Amino acid sequence: MRNIELRHTFPHLLSDRCLKTLVPGVVLALLATPVLAEEQRQGNVLTLGGGVDVGPRYSGSDKTRVSAAQVVDYSMANGFFIGTTRGIGYGNNVGNLDYSAALSYRVGRKDKDVSSDSISSGSDELRGMGEIKGSAIVVPGLGYKVTDWLNLQLQAEVPVSERDNGEAVHFGLSSPLYTSPTNAVTLALTGSWGSDKYMQTYYGVNAVQSAASGFARHDAGAGIYAWSMNLDWTHKLTSRWSVLASAGVTQLTGDAGDSPIVQRKTSPTGSLKVTYSF
Repeated sequence: MRNIELRHTFPHLLSDRCLKTLVPGVVLALLATPVLAEEQRQGNVLTLGGGVDVGPRYSGSDKTRVSAAQVVDYSMANGFFIGTTRGIGYGNNVGNLDYSAALSYRVGRKDKDVSSDSISSGSDELRGMGEIKGSAIVVPGLGYKVTDWLNLQLQAEVPVSERDNGEAVHFGLSSPLYTSPTNAVTLALTGSWGSDKYMQTYYGVNAVQSAASGFARHDAGAGIYAWSMNLDWTHKLTSRWSVLASAGVTQLTGDAGDSPIVQRKTSPTGSLKVTYSF
């Protein structure tokens, strides 16, 4: 199952940059690399890697941030996994139906600029908005292979700490555009829905925040808050070394798009990573 990346990033455990700065959430991911699931069926596999992620400083920022990205993923033949992009969990399939459940982490947001190696998002533009603490989240997911060229995906984020941060649901479809022994190109389209608490936490402005930051008050209610499109390319250099590249765009909508903290509704994202599996 190709995880939807929980990035406040859009959720690659979050496509993994994770869905970190684009949309609040893990975008654990409808967007995580499908190669990992395939390797899982082949036996126990440890994948290590690194690279860079590019995205907005926070969901709605008009400033771009380049951050270091690390990949650590251990998949077992029995379905259990642990990693930086998928968390700790279990996944398996019955026929064309994939299912998984994981414990992961939704990154927080600071009201100041953060360094390139910080997992949190943030910007000086948010001064006075206060800090949003990160949340431990349970991430159940389902995927269904309709045809060889179409997969449907559904993933939820349920916080078990900082529960007032709210719940989110990611839904979408993906299609392998090209597959060969050394290359895989996949297109994914994802929508994200947030509960009242989620929307108010990440896109709302209450009276106290308005007075401290200067932003106008804004009440954000439950609804679809973002649409995302991602194009992912995996190139196998050898049987162990691979290059993973991703380019995408996210459009904020509804109460999220109307939020006074949103300076740019449409944000490009990208990543480039090199991995080694053994």
